[in-house]
Amino acid sequence: MFRPLSLFVGLRYSKAKHKNKFVSFISMASIFGIVLGVAVLIVGLSTMNGFENALRDKLLSVIPHAELEVVKGDFEDETNILEQVRSHPGVTGASPYIVMNALLQNNIKMKALQMRAITPETETQVTAVEKYIKQGGWELLSTTDSSIILGEPVAKELGLAVGEHVTLLLPQTGSDKLRAPRKFMFTLTGTFKMGGQVDSTLGFIHINKAKEMLNLNHATGIAFKVDDVLQAQVLSREVAYSIPVYMYIKSWITSQGYLYQDIQMVKSLMYVILLLVVAVACFNIVSTLVMAVNEKRGDIAILKTMGADKWSLRAIFIVQGAFNGLVGCIFGALLGVYLAINLSSIFSTFEELLGRKLLSGDIYFIDYLPSQLDYKQVFIIAGVAFVMSVVATIYPAWTASNIEPAKELGYSH
Repeated sequence: MFRPLSLFVGLRYSKAKHKNKFVSFISMASIFGIVLGVAVLIVGLSTMNGFENALRDKLLSVIPHAELEVVKGDFEDETNILEQVRSHPGVTGASPYIVMNALLQNNIKMKALQMRAITPETETQVTAVEKYIKQGGWELLSTTDSSIILGEPVAKELGLAVGEHVTLLLPQTGSDKLRAPRKFMFTLTGTFKMGGQVDSTLGFIHINKAKEMLNLNHATGIAFKVDDVLQAQVLSREVAYSIPVYMYIKSWITSQGYLYQDIQMVKSLMYVILLLVVAVACFNIVSTLVMAVNEKRGDIAILKTMGADKWSLRAIFIVQGAFNGLVGCIFGALLGVYLAINLSSIFSTFEELLGRKLLSGDIYFIDYLPSQLDYKQVFIIAGVAFVMSVVATIYPAWTASNIEPAKELGYSH
């Protein structure tokens, strides 16, 4: 079978044993470095993809994508405004709410948190908090029983069990004098556990109860969900500008956007740093080929006298270096894909061996190490690493093509 001379000789050089064992060691080190760099880069980016999806699928499912809060008073034309928000392009659901800062008291134990008064019938259009309530759903909230739903950490901190009573304290406003807070008795009808700081900072009551407590006729805020979470800030402004009411405009980007920005920043830094690791491994190919050229000077001189041109000689060493790079990229990609697919289970096993949780659900919004493999990224990483390994062969290949046969054969003689 016909094979080009450069390809045939280059592959023979790649597989042949070197007289100098150090050359073989450097060659293996360069391949191992590429394998390690490619695999770690794939695993790292898959982890960042996992965190990004966990942020979108879990955290952004329990907080509204955007909110509009009236500056003063309440939404007098609440029904029409709600319909206007829901009909806006890009908005998938909306629900009215009232938010207030309160203090919960059970005997001598107290806890400050934000109380969110919601409309149970429409809250599912905006958030998925209901599926994290252990005793049921939003039907647990009612105005007649003054029911309240709290996060598990809050209930534990106050020493409350489902069915027990808790006192809610609100400050008295409208006067410069210091007055005793108003007290309202509530019954704990349910607890939720979503993970992260939300469990310790948020509680839920029925919106009609909040209207009664604050002497309001309508909601003070409207929360809505959008189909593209990354456009939440833009859509919230578009919706707000279409409503003739002075409002505060909020979105998840202003409250939780730092998490997304951190993930993107870490992903970019990881990509650059680990590509530099791959670059260092690729430049070990330079050392390998330089020593290989010095070892094969006589062979190169003979090939030149037999009529091999400079580009054929250059191609021989480019093939030799590219072969090392190709082997490293293939094995690195396979290792990286395997680790990325099984990363969550490997991390869980490691936690079991340590006997402790490295990612606490009480601090972070997830308690596991997520991973999502993107095969497009795998091909890009392997392709870039291979190109870098080919580029690393240019200098030694050029050096080999400039060897003068007369001098080399003369010295050997």
